[in-house]
Amino acid sequence: MKLQKYFFLNLTILLLLFSCESSKKLTEIKKNEITTEIDKICLENKFNGSVLLTKNNKNIYSKTFGYSDISEKTILNKNNQFVIGSISKQITAVLILKEYEKGKLKFEDKISNYLPEIKQSWADDVTIHQLLTHTHGIVDIENPLEFEQGSQFHYSQLGFELLSKILEKITNKTFEQLSTEFFVQNGLKNTFHPNNKTYKNLVKGYEENENGLLEYVDNSLINYVPAGSFISNCEDLNKWNEMLHSNKLVKKTTLKLMSTKYATRIHPIFETVEYGYGLLFKDGESEIQIGALGYAPGFASASYYYPKTKMNLVILENTAYSPNNIKNTFKPHIELMNLVKKTNAQ
Repeated sequence: MKLQKYFFLNLTILLLLFSCESSKKLTEIKKNEITTEIDKICLENKFNGSVLLTKNNKNIYSKTFGYSDISEKTILNKNNQFVIGSISKQITAVLILKEYEKGKLKFEDKISNYLPEIKQSWADDVTIHQLLTHTHGIVDIENPLEFEQGSQFHYSQLGFELLSKILEKITNKTFEQLSTEFFVQNGLKNTFHPNNKTYKNLVKGYEENENGLLEYVDNSLINYVPAGSFISNCEDLNKWNEMLHSNKLVKKTTLKLMSTKYATRIHPIFETVEYGYGLLFKDGESEIQIGALGYAPGFASASYYYPKTKMNLVILENTAYSPNNIKNTFKPHIELMNLVKKTNAQ
């Protein structure tokens, strides 16, 4: 009887070990398949930039393609920094939300509470919430609203510039000082306000001209910084996603506000997309794929988090093909996002 008992015990242990080894092999096979597919997408699309995919903060894929300076044939490396375009908005949103957590502002507060120098009558009506959600209707500080505040969506860079001015009034610091201190405090050593000239690894941005050739563009930092001109790299944006979605930057309840649907946009790439505070997602997919795309002249970026599997995907490119057709410009980004999304669904 004892021999039979030991036999079944040993058999059970062997089966468990075999199961674990098989599971490990399957995981490795899946990782190899993803790696192969990412390589294929990047090479087929002449991708020039950096891609980082992580799960639970462990690298699944990390690779650079092409050049940081095409004319000099300077090879890109993982430390290179890029202009991240509208990914900047979620950084500005977090800075606003941190002041909200301190009780320094409310979302229903009017612009005129903080910026009395704006003499337009709409300053007494437009709220911080409307600035965050692109529903304010402001097209110019000197002109009337484009539409009644809160009634429509119109994607706006100016709205986030006004949010930075509100932050300056609340903190008595310049937006450069405030953001720089925030990056240092959170160990984001490769992320910069462009006026802070201590960055050393910013790559050149290139756009395809009418003759199909890539040419260097020198206006990559002309956008309002709070809306689209922060500088960062894959490592820092991955760290940003990890901290943000593990409630190390804002509280859990505050993060929920960031990922709540407030407005719908007819998007040039996604068709329709929902907007929270600096984060965007397809309807019903805030727990599947959430983040932002970013564009600045010569730079096309994507930074997304996958809540169900704790994966992060960061794509930074310094060549913009078909700049007049944004869907083509972001073709490799969308294909990579769809690949990771599909992987998460399996």
